[in-house]
Amino acid sequence: MIDNRQDTFAKNDTKLIEKLCDRRFGIGADGLILLENDTETDFRMVYYNSDGNQSSMCGNGGRCLVAFAKHLGVIENKTTFIATDGLHHATISENGIVSLQMKDVDAVKIEQDYIFLDTGSPHHVQLVENLKNYPIKEKGAEIRYGKLYGQAGSNVNFVHQNDTDTFSVRTYERGVEDETLSCGTGVTAVAIAMKATGKTNSNEIKLNVEGGKLEVSFQEKYGKYTDVFLKGPATFVFEGTVAV
Repeated sequence: MIDNRQDTFAKNDTKLIEKLCDRRFGIGADGLILLENDTETDFRMVYYNSDGNQSSMCGNGGRCLVAFAKHLGVIENKTTFIATDGLHHATISENGIVSLQMKDVDAVKIEQDYIFLDTGSPHHVQLVENLKNYPIKEKGAEIRYGKLYGQAGSNVNFVHQNDTDTFSVRTYERGVEDETLSCGTGVTAVAIAMKATGKTNSNEIKLNVEGGKLEVSFQEKYGKYTDVFLKGPATFVFEGTVAV
């Protein structure tokens, strides 16, 4: 995450962004996020995948950017900001849990073997056996690059149901072209998909991902999902400077 309120970052330099995200020759990241000034909201979120290309909404990135904005003194405990998929509202609790409002979802495509929906980014959701040992990268790439989603592709989420309101999720993310340890728009898609297909009756879903635990809550009426919130901690790892 970079404070770009002075507009000094070379945001059109895809090679630079790709280099910074490189885990061997750069800092190492699944993506890069700029925090920028905005005339109508507290700040603007600009998100790039690790391949250097600007991408669609990143839910966990949004939560982390909210924590970053508080760290910079841009906000206190609540905010409204703009991202590629529109306005987002968020709060930070006293114990550091960031609750981020996601976009409403009014279209869920339910097929025999999978569900597809857009939660700010496109997501394929599929229940599988033996999630722990499932070949996420291989099978995810097959779906992402297959005929189903064309050239644009889709993120792919593989899911195991733990109990009535808890699911484990592993995600293959386009742009990263590999498994990521936690995908916010992905777990949001899984929570809504599991509700839409009757796998759960709850409006508050717990999601276990490789990177930790998240929660998604929503309201549902006539197949439309509103007041969608992604909740979880955002932890600072380190900060530093790099010559570009």
